[in-house]
Amino acid sequence: MSIDSNVVSSVDLGCPIELRKVVLQIRNAEYNPRRFTGCVIRLREPRVTCLLFSSGKLVTTGGRSEESNNLGARKCARVIQKLGFPAQFNNFRIQNVVGIVDLKFPIRLEGLLMANEQMAQYEPEIFPGLIYRIINPKLVFLVFVNGKVIVTGTSIFFRCCE
Repeated sequence: MSIDSNVVSSVDLGCPIELRKVVLQIRNAEYNPRRFTGCVIRLREPRVTCLLFSSGKLVTTGGRSEESNNLGARKCARVIQKLGFPAQFNNFRIQNVVGIVDLKFPIRLEGLLMANEQMAQYEPEIFPGLIYRIINPKLVFLVFVNGKVIVTGTSIFFRCCE
């Protein structure tokens, strides 16, 4: 069974950012305000993508753990500081965790639906996977016939599985 994850986190830099200035001075930054309001900064180590907004909010995604997202956000904040902005590292939070598991065996979704009608939804004409919702902790499982399961919806799940 292989487990993969993607962590989404956010941090407040505490100051407004001129995105045009950032994109002109950082090599791996992209900014096209007609397509997306934020500046996309891709880091190689740790391999994360930072979305920087003019409000000073920074969203980090693509990390495999809380630590890699934290390190990526700190590196990005440090680069912003070096450009002359009075950036601080405030309120780092994990916003979401997506876990992907390959069970390596097929799953009969109709049987799973019959056994869990209260929590599960399966309409193959609309979506090929079974949607299984847990209330506490608030989690959503997307279960597919090929044995792949996607778990999303909370940061609590991630901390439990480490």
